[in-house]
Amino acid sequence: MYEIVRRHLGKVVAGAAMAVTGTAVMVGITLPGTAGADDTSRSRTAASVPPSSADASDGTAPEPATLATAPPEGTKGVGTDPLTDDELKRAEALALTPPAASAQRDVEGGRGPQHLATELADPLPEEIDRPGAPRRAEVRFYDYGRDELITRTVNLETGKVEHAGVQRGVQPSAHPEELREALELILASPLGKGVREDYKDATGKALTSPDQLWFNGDVYRTYREANVPAQLAKCGEHRCVRLVTKILNGSWIDTRNLIVDLSARTVTRVG
Repeated sequence: MYEIVRRHLGKVVAGAAMAVTGTAVMVGITLPGTAGADDTSRSRTAASVPPSSADASDGTAPEPATLATAPPEGTKGVGTDPLTDDELKRAEALALTPPAASAQRDVEGGRGPQHLATELADPLPEEIDRPGAPRRAEVRFYDYGRDELITRTVNLETGKVEHAGVQRGVQPSAHPEELREALELILASPLGKGVREDYKDATGKALTSPDQLWFNGDVYRTYREANVPAQLAKCGEHRCVRLVTKILNGSWIDTRNLIVDLSARTVTRVG
């Protein structure tokens, strides 16, 4: 009996030792620096240990971390640098050429076209390797009055619009202002009743503003859909969007079956 008990205790002790060894290996792998390492790590020379680790081993606290201040952004970028904030504002202002702009309409029906995007334009072929070549910006607007995409290329050196084009039936990605307007139309629509009820059930509060939701989305493209309702037949010519929505720090609310025609300002259920 004594022999059996002795053997059993030996197995338990051996198993515990293996478990401790395994834990030590895991800690040694997952933790940075010398944390969790065994005594052999103490035999390292001071030169092989980072100063902060050496200070900690001596019982002294490491120096507090400092944040480097980002260099100030200039008014002008260089070469293929992204457009600066000043360049973005200047390009949009230059591209809004009066008096035509005053006759155009944004997503809310206000005066002036809806800004979609401003990007750095590619240099001309003869300017690719030339130092100090002028920087250009391509600015895109959408005129909800005529359902037209307006593209203008602005020379940021001369301040002139070097190229202008108008297209119909072309629908680039939606701007956040358009997505917000789409959500407001959903909430104001009878079809938004389910969205409001879902929010009430989840939070106990009334949903009255888009600010109470996280939302995203993009243009609704009819050629990707199997069955398109007659009310959405003009999407593509009109600007239509589909949203995904979520309670802030909460659950999702499914709005994917609600398509908003921003041009006609209507909400249609699909599926």
